[in-house]
Formats: sequence, structure tokens, C-alpha cells
Amino acid sequence: MKQPGTVLIVDDEEDILISLKMFLKQHFERVFTEQNPQHLPRQLKQVEPDVVLLDMNFRKGDTSGEEGLQWLQKTLELKPGVQVIMITAYGEVEKAVRALKTGAADFVEKPWRNEKLLATVQSTFKLSQSRQEVRQLQTRQRALTEQLDSGGGIIVGQSTAMQDVFKTIEKVAETDANVLILGENGTGKELVARAIHRASLRHERAFVNVDLGAIPESLFESELFGHKKGAFTDAREDRAGRFEAAQNGTLFLDEIGNLSLPMQAKLLASLQNREIVRVGTNQPIAVDIRLICATNMPLYDMVREKTFRQDLLYRINTVEVQLPPLRARNGDIVLLSEHFLKQYAKKYQKPDLELHPAARQKLEQYPWPGNIRELRHAIERAVILCEKNVLTPGDFLLHPDFHQSPDFFQNDDTLNLEEMEKKLIQRAMTKHQGNISKAADELGLTRAALYRRLEKHGI
Repeated sequence: MKQPGTVLIVDDEEDILISLKMFLKQHFERVFTEQNPQHLPRQLKQVEPDVVLLDMNFRKGDTSGEEGLQWLQKTLELKPGVQVIMITAYGEVEKAVRALKTGAADFVEKPWRNEKLLATVQSTFKLSQSRQEVRQLQTRQRALTEQLDSGGGIIVGQSTAMQDVFKTIEKVAETDANVLILGENGTGKELVARAIHRASLRHERAFVNVDLGAIPESLFESELFGHKKGAFTDAREDRAGRFEAAQNGTLFLDEIGNLSLPMQAKLLASLQNREIVRVGTNQPIAVDIRLICATNMPLYDMVREKTFRQDLLYRINTVEVQLPPLRARNGDIVLLSEHFLKQYAKKYQKPDLELHPAARQKLEQYPWPGNIRELRHAIERAVILCEKNVLTPGDFLLHPDFHQSPDFFQNDDTLNLEEMEKKLIQRAMTKHQGNISKAADELGLTRAALYRRLEKHGI
């Protein structure tokens, strides 16, 4: 099977060009030749080669290799990402070494053996592909960062509670300290993690987000540490894990409270040793990452109950950021509403939309058990469905004001157990301001049982 690559051969000897093209054409989809090196700049632009085979000498009688080195430098200037293999005469090792120091990827000697030539070109092509993938990833990362910085992922807030969060972000960002972000679902923990990364010395490197709650225990090591081909049934190729993907950047472990004790032990060992071992190997790989973790679970209570390791908690929370629920952010609800309204009015091409004062009041009085995520969805739904230029209270279909009435079920016609259970849980969560332990106690449940029901009802 042919490699989907492009090879350009530059040599002044026509016989060499013909033989190389005939041989390499069997293994690569596109092979081009050029006898005159003066045409090399044009060829680089037209054929976009992945690999260039470049002769060291072009003038008859010249064996210095200087002309080849000059064209090597010119090639790398015109097309920095291209991989160049130098073609040298037998025994010209010193010239080949000079070429490698100048920037060549490898060299082949005349006369060559086809097997060795093919191996050299194929390995250089793979190197070209790998570097191209890295450049594409870096480009996407920069684009994502620019998008977030332009307003798509900024943290909006002017309340005293959020000002404290901003000060902590500013202080911790330029350090490499591990950060633990605590807060209810929907409070913006990932946004804070990204803000720390953008302000850090690692901002040009990758930000790798891992939802630990979505990784089955059987795949935990493979996902985080990588695996070797054949390590298990579905391991069809070598694969780097999330730690390696975040090398020299930031690794964000979301929902860390969901890890089982065995998974916690494996994570702790990697963090302590600052190295990982791919599944199926015994070779440790050193990793250099900035660690940020987040959870909505009460880790300190879990430590007391021995469901979360105390040594792991110490390892991940050099600095702790406590995100307040939306109901505790005085003045931020309207600010966030206007922010989301501007975003979605632009997205759905309704630029003249505005909030009626009564709608603002309704939004401010609602407790937002789903926090910012719920507010954002409410604004988007209202923008999509509205038919006028002013959003009124009727455009926001919020949950009934059960939190304001002690006779919660008296005027409710439903006898559906699922619905009544959901409303009871919502009432308990609101009453105790999102405190899982207190809500669970009042409902007569364990925290684990309450978490399952919160997940079940999407609360």
C-alpha cells in the first residue's frame, strides 16, 4: 500500500532521478523530480513536498558539498516544515554530519541499497507527518485560546464573592502550584481552570481536559497514561495518554471526586513520581504538567469517611478555589443575563433584543439550582422562542417557585412519584443552599444516594 505522501527529488544526474522515481513511485502516491536546483523554490511551492531528497553537489567536478548545503538552508527557509534527506557520495560522512547540523533530517549514500533507502525515506515521512500533526494541534490550541480570550469563555462577575476568586486566579496563575476548584455543578469550574492556564507561563502549551466521571475504571490507566499496542484486546496501536498530551502544559482533571480508591492510588503514584508508565510496558516516562482538579463533591467529608485519600487531597490542593453558587453572587445574575443575551442575540441574528425590567426581576428572584449553566440555557431558549424585541417574564420557563412556599405539594395535581421525588430533592437543595450533606440528612439519604438521584433527575 502506497504512503499518501509527496516526495521531491533534486539531483543533476538524470539517471539517478529516473531510478529513484521509478523505485519510490511504488511506495508513495506522488513523486516529483527536478534536475536544476535553481527551480527548487518554484517546486517547493507547487508540489508541497513532505520529503525532499537533495544532492550535495550539482556542478561537475565539485565535491565540496557547499552548494548542497546552501540549497538545504534555502529549502528550510522557504518551507520550514519540510524534511530533507541529503544524497552524498560514499564515504563523505563529514559532509553528511554538516548537513545534519544545518537541519537535514537524514542522509543516504551513493550507491544506495533500495531497502535502506526506502527505510530512510519512510521514517522521514513519518517524522514529517508527526510534526505536521503537532503544528495542527498547536494551531487549534491557539485558536481556541484566542476564542476564549475574545469573550466566548470569559468569567463574568462583579460581586464580592467573584472578586475574591479573580484575586486568587491572579496570584496562583504564574506559579506551578496544583489547584483544586470546588463548587456546585454549573458554577464555571472549567472556565476558572482555563483562565488559570491562559494567565500561566504554560499558556502556549496544551490545555487537556479530562472528565474523570466519564472514564470507566477498566480504561482509567489507558486513558491517563497511554498504552502499548497489544496491551489489551482493543489496543491496536501505541497510544499516548492524557498526561503525555499535556506535557509542558496544563492537565485539568474534572470530577476528581468520582475516582474509586484504586484509581486514586494510581493517580497519586504518578503525581508523586512525576512519571507515568504506559499500559503494557515497564518503561517510565517523565511528565511535566501543571495540575488543576475540580469537583462538586465534599472531599473533606469523604476523607473523614475514608472514601477519598487524604494524601491525594494534600497533593492536589496546594491552592484551593471555592466557587460560589449563582444565588450567592449578589448583582451577577443580571450581569450574566445581559452577557448571554448579547451572545445568543448575535448567534440567532436577533440583534435588537433586550430584557424587560420585570424579566430581570424574575431572573434575580429565582434560586438557580443549576447555576450559570441553567441561566445560560434559559437565556438561549428565550432568545430562540421569542417573537418580540423585548424578553418578558413569560419568555422564561423556570421551575415553579416551590422554594417560596411551605405548602409545596398542596396545589400540585401530580401524584407521579418520580416528579414528587425530584421536587423534594430540589426543595432540600435550595433550603440548604446546595450543601449535599445537609440535604441528604433531611431527606434521609446517604450522600452517595443523593448524588445518584441528582444525576438521575438532571439537577
